[in-house]
Amino acid sequence: MELSKIYESIQEDLAKVKDSLRSIIKVDFPWLSKQLGYVVRGGGKGIRPALTLLAGQFYNYNLKYLLPMAASVELMHTATLVHDDAIDKSVVRRGRPTIYKMWGEEPSVLLGDYLFAKAGEFVSDTHNPRVIKLFSQTLATISSGELNQFLGAFKVEQTRQQYFQRISSKTASLFCLATESGAILSEAPEESVKALYEYGYNLGIAFQIIDDILDFIGTEEELGKPVGSDLSQGTLTLPVMLLLERYPENNTVKRLFEHKDKKSMEQTIELVRNSPVIEECYALASEYRAKACHSLSSLPENTSRQALIELAEYIVERKN
Repeated sequence: MELSKIYESIQEDLAKVKDSLRSIIKVDFPWLSKQLGYVVRGGGKGIRPALTLLAGQFYNYNLKYLLPMAASVELMHTATLVHDDAIDKSVVRRGRPTIYKMWGEEPSVLLGDYLFAKAGEFVSDTHNPRVIKLFSQTLATISSGELNQFLGAFKVEQTRQQYFQRISSKTASLFCLATESGAILSEAPEESVKALYEYGYNLGIAFQIIDDILDFIGTEEELGKPVGSDLSQGTLTLPVMLLLERYPENNTVKRLFEHKDKKSMEQTIELVRNSPVIEECYALASEYRAKACHSLSSLPENTSRQALIELAEYIVERKN
């Protein structure tokens, strides 16, 4: 299913979110304006702001507060990508040169900081202390996940528990912020706030597992970045962890992490592609998708609920 169809009930409001994001380009500092324009126009699927709006449609859909929250969530996501690219020294994202590639490491870090600040400014427009606190807590959680990943780089002695803890912090926490804040701002009862939080969490885990699969089986054209990008940064993702569990005597991953050579990289990618671990990862992602959809069963049956179910299916079936 196409995202445009899934977003049908919020399409006009998503356009308003994009207008809000474009408004940050208007600064009296030409160099910064150029960078902000490059980032904001970089595109993306808009999944996180869509989640905020869809979660807000179950009860009191008040765009006065939901709109800045959706913009805040998307800006936070964008800021994390800018910082990630600087940390990983990535040169391509979404098929375009990264901020790091275009302007260097220091401007990337500072631009990411600026985007976080603007995200905080947007969330303050909700005038909701609970949501503002949740925003800050999420930023701290994402940062701790990034630190965890950095400190664990090129280390093969990691467990599945550590992997899920990391992606829960780095990815699922932002999905939770999107859905939970949407529920809170729409004055949903606490039972529904919890249900939408659980939906966001499980959807975020499924999203990251699929991302980790695509890092091996996708093409550079589909991914908008080189195949095996995470592996080249020493990040141990689920497919590689399952490969190590299944073939403990195979040392291509260890050789890669020790020597960082091209041959070991290519061998590891081929091993992952040609082994049953890809199917296992898809099965796990489907389990989390099912958990996400099940959490919606207590919510009012409306177009948003169906859209969230279809969005979960889209995320597991996507190719980029």
